[in-house]
Amino acid sequence: MPSSPIVRRVDFGYFVRPADETGTGKPRVEALLGYAVVHSDGVLLFDTGLGEGDAEADIRYRPTRTALEVALQRVGLDVSEVRWVANCHLHFDHCGGNLALAGRPIFVQAVELKAARTAKDYTLPHLIDFTGASYHQLNGEAEILPGVLLVPTPGHTDGHQSVAVRSSYGTVVLAGQARNTAFEYGSDQLAWRARREGRVKEEALTYLPWIGRLQELDPRRVVFAHDYAVWEPA
Repeated sequence: MPSSPIVRRVDFGYFVRPADETGTGKPRVEALLGYAVVHSDGVLLFDTGLGEGDAEADIRYRPTRTALEVALQRVGLDVSEVRWVANCHLHFDHCGGNLALAGRPIFVQAVELKAARTAKDYTLPHLIDFTGASYHQLNGEAEILPGVLLVPTPGHTDGHQSVAVRSSYGTVVLAGQARNTAFEYGSDQLAWRARREGRVKEEALTYLPWIGRLQELDPRRVVFAHDYAVWEPA
């Protein structure tokens, strides 16, 4: 294992987001991306692909899946090397491979796990409480490995979380679906920057409050679950 963490993008396939969910009136093909953090202590997998077992969901989203084992092999890893799991949230397009990783600790915000277990039509229940599921519930920010920080980034769901990885390259933020695209993240970051610099009236600024916390970590790269594009500072 490397002395400094390495982040590898894991491609789990893609799906078609229906027109009524895109805000544009047209369907859109979106990526299904996870990230493997290759750490000196082992491999942490952040998001595990799109779950199976719901015919209606497959009809609605028309997914093209890449199996967990295959996706990991394509980035030079084996399922047996994964020691920990974290999901940005527990919608079925982010935690589908958790079943194949039974027994590994799954880091989750407590509010997210509660929603997944109790909220109607939140996710696919068989992806949550399966044999061997081992949840480590958190209530806020936590360093789960040396140099690997889980940061709450609510918005898409109340319990959404991102991962900040400190490496020799600098800090890499795995934003999950905190924002859908690098453009959206960049817009929030610029609004946060403009407020700090006093360039725009405060009432004209709109951005999610956790942007400031992520920017305090001085990220060199921010990557996303449904967007191949990467945000980088100017």
